[in-house]
Amino acid sequence: MGRLICVLFCLFTLTNSAADAKIVKVDKPYSYECLQQDLKQIGKKYQDYIEIKTIGTSHFGREIWGVKLGEGKTNIVLIGAHHGREWLTSALLMNMLESYAEAYQRGKRIGFRSTDILNQVSIWFIPMLNPDGVTIQQNNLKSFSPDYQKQLLQMNEGSRNLKRWKANGIGVDLNRQYPAGWRRLNQEQSNPSYAFYKGKKPLESKEVIALTNFIREIKPSIAVAYHTAGREIFWNYKNGRHLKRDYKVAKKVSRLTNYKLAKPDPEAFGGGFTDWFITTYHRPAMTIEISYLVGETCPPLSVFNTEWKRNKYVGLLLAKEAKKMGQ
Repeated sequence: MGRLICVLFCLFTLTNSAADAKIVKVDKPYSYECLQQDLKQIGKKYQDYIEIKTIGTSHFGREIWGVKLGEGKTNIVLIGAHHGREWLTSALLMNMLESYAEAYQRGKRIGFRSTDILNQVSIWFIPMLNPDGVTIQQNNLKSFSPDYQKQLLQMNEGSRNLKRWKANGIGVDLNRQYPAGWRRLNQEQSNPSYAFYKGKKPLESKEVIALTNFIREIKPSIAVAYHTAGREIFWNYKNGRHLKRDYKVAKKVSRLTNYKLAKPDPEAFGGGFTDWFITTYHRPAMTIEISYLVGETCPPLSVFNTEWKRNKYVGLLLAKEAKKMGQ
């Protein structure tokens, strides 16, 4: 009898362990294929609590996914991987999505924070805005024709090392594509390149068109674009009469993550997503740079756990701030 009880207990434990196994794996480079697979599993496991939809496609037809968690009519949005070499932000947001969904489903807390706020405020995750760029940066070029692979190498100044690739699939820097201050941006690159080419006009790239259309649809109260690197928060761009409010929100995120707040730069040129969001909607927006500085490459996987601990509660904190704004 004792042996039978032991066997049953082991089977129960193994079953629970399998059910509780993490879907999102953060011990390898987070690719577009990983994202696709993880969303399929998360969608099945948490189907009563999340909504998954495509908000558009990249230049080469890869889906740009949006995931809504929560029941609230008020929204906030968290965006990852504007840049190809910044896929660690995709892993971070997917880990956040899964952790929050699991806790919300079970009525549990995330650490000391309740997930009940998701009944009033929904979080939209856009984990990978630039799937073409991520694919190129991870040197997965099989999906591109041999002739186009040659063009990519030309945009990368002839180097076969694509670790520094920042642009989208056609050599446009997505975070230099937004209308706010676009004309004042220096044209560091006059032609498509691995980085810094702002394009011939704003809102030219398919990825940016998809995101701005989606933002107009959901009208988030707060927007965050995650980037790497530098452990710094940029929050100020012509905030006008909302400067004090936006500073308070950014300061709370700074205290939570222990990232420094960037000092307002009166000469800031703009062109970025948060610049556009602040000046268009007059609501708080932040660019959050995770990881220590690494130069023109992706941060190492070894930094993930540290950055996750710093950012674990950011979504829930901002959801509460959005609720306050509504009141």
